[in-house]
Formats: sequence, C-alpha cells, structure tokens
Amino acid sequence: MAKKKWGDRKDGIWLKDIPAMNRIMPPLMPNRADNEAHISIEIDTRPLNAYLEKLNAGRTEDKYTFFHLISAAIGKAFVLRPKMNRFVCNNKLYQRKNVTVAFTVKKRFDDHSEEALAFFEYDPKDTIFTYHEKIMKVIHQGKSFEEKDTSTGAMDIITKLPQWLIVAIVKFVLWLDKHGWAPQSLIGSDPNHAAVFLSNLGSIGLPGGYHHLVNWGTNSCFVVIGKKYMKMDYDKFGIGDFHEVIPLGITLDERIADGYYYSGTVALVKELLEHPQLLEMPADAPVEYAIRK
Repeated sequence: MAKKKWGDRKDGIWLKDIPAMNRIMPPLMPNRADNEAHISIEIDTRPLNAYLEKLNAGRTEDKYTFFHLISAAIGKAFVLRPKMNRFVCNNKLYQRKNVTVAFTVKKRFDDHSEEALAFFEYDPKDTIFTYHEKIMKVIHQGKSFEEKDTSTGAMDIITKLPQWLIVAIVKFVLWLDKHGWAPQSLIGSDPNHAAVFLSNLGSIGLPGGYHHLVNWGTNSCFVVIGKKYMKMDYDKFGIGDFHEVIPLGITLDERIADGYYYSGTVALVKELLEHPQLLEMPADAPVEYAIRK
C-alpha cells in the first residue's frame, strides 16, 4: 500500500494527478446526492439457477443464494475496475484503500423487528467460497440479539440524549467525517462508508428500482436487487425468448468516473453472472469481457 501523504485520509488516497474535469467537478458540484447517475440492468437467472443447484447440492443450511452471487460479482468488478472504488469528500476525489461491501440485515421478517448493519471487506484474493463464508458470518452476527454492530451501538447511545444535543453532535460528526476524522466507533459498520451498499428488495417481495445516494459518508455506489419476474426478449431474427430475470438498479456518483467506464463495469458484472463459475477464481484474476452495443 502506498505511503500516506499530506491530504490523504485513513480510508482513501487523495488523487491529484487526474483529468481537469475530475478535479473541477467536486468543488463545482459538492453534494453527492446532486450527482447521481442511475443504471438499470436485468440479469438472466438461468445460468445462476444452474450454478446454485451445483453449489447447494447436499447443503441443508447456509445455502448459496442469488444475493451471494450478485454481490460477489459486483465486489470482483470493483477489484478489477478500481475507478469504481473512488469517493468524493470535502471537494476532493479519493481512491478508497479497500473494497468494502455493506447491507442491512432484518433480524426477523415482521414489522417490529430491528435491522442490523453488515459491513465487511472484499479481499482481492476472495473467491465465491471465501466470500460466502464471510457473508454468512456477518448475517448470523446481525441476526443475533446478543451482538450489535459498532454503528448501531453508538446510535443507541446518542439517541438517549436530548434532541438539541443530538443535533449538535450530528453536526460535529458531519464536520469530522468531511475531513476523514470521524471515529471508528461511529462509522465502523456504517453502510454509507462502504464502497458498495446493497439492498436486496427481492427478498421481501419488492421490485427493483432507484435508491438515492447520501451526502453523509463516502459511499459512491448503491445497488438495489429487485424481485424476479418473467420477460420476453427477441433476437435479431425476431425469435422470442421468454425467461426469468432479476432487475438491478445501480446508482452511482457520476464524479468518480465517466459513462464509458461505467458501461465497462456493467459489461463485466453481466459476464460474471452469465458465467458464474468465474467467481471461483480470486477476485483479482482478470476476466475477458466486451461492452455490448
């Protein structure tokens, strides 16, 4: 890892030798939520179903799911496409030091159940097998009533204070976070500080779609996984193909890269999910893919 220089943060390296457009956009448009680019794609479930059947043969618990494969593919894409792992903070563009993945875990499927936060690192040497071990570990911890993630625990303490003091503390923490000084006890498991924030709406029967970014934190990519549905596609000869798809809604901070780079990343994710056996290789193993026109 590169030695920390003046202007770097504990979670990112300040990028100075970059094109003029990337340098000027953050001060011109400083709010992340004002710089959203949204991409909608559909994933054919047939290759995933066949691969899941193979992975889950003989398993009675902790089975592999669509969510595991999709999130692993996105994590691998972030390893191979490092510009995706950037963020803007305090009018500067940073390269994040690690690829981190986050999502919320519902402890029980009922209206009164609490949510826990899941946050972990996607290692460049991770395969679908090591990634599955990580994700199941954080899911089990999140569903445990004995353990709380650091961010939820800190919020529980703060919210016991008077409202005026909560507002003052939040403003102070926002200032700290802007400069990269927010304590880990507050942001250690906060999904808004992850490279990829995932929401699996399909697991609760909701369609996919758009989800906004937030100005708090450093997250530049929010992915919504929607409910499966049937779709008719046609080839160049007009022959129909009726099959099941999973919708993905991807919201990005347009200041971190350009549209062509995003297009290449989408092409890579599709290639990985059409050939999920590629996820058995280490995340940093190159993959051939092409942008489809």
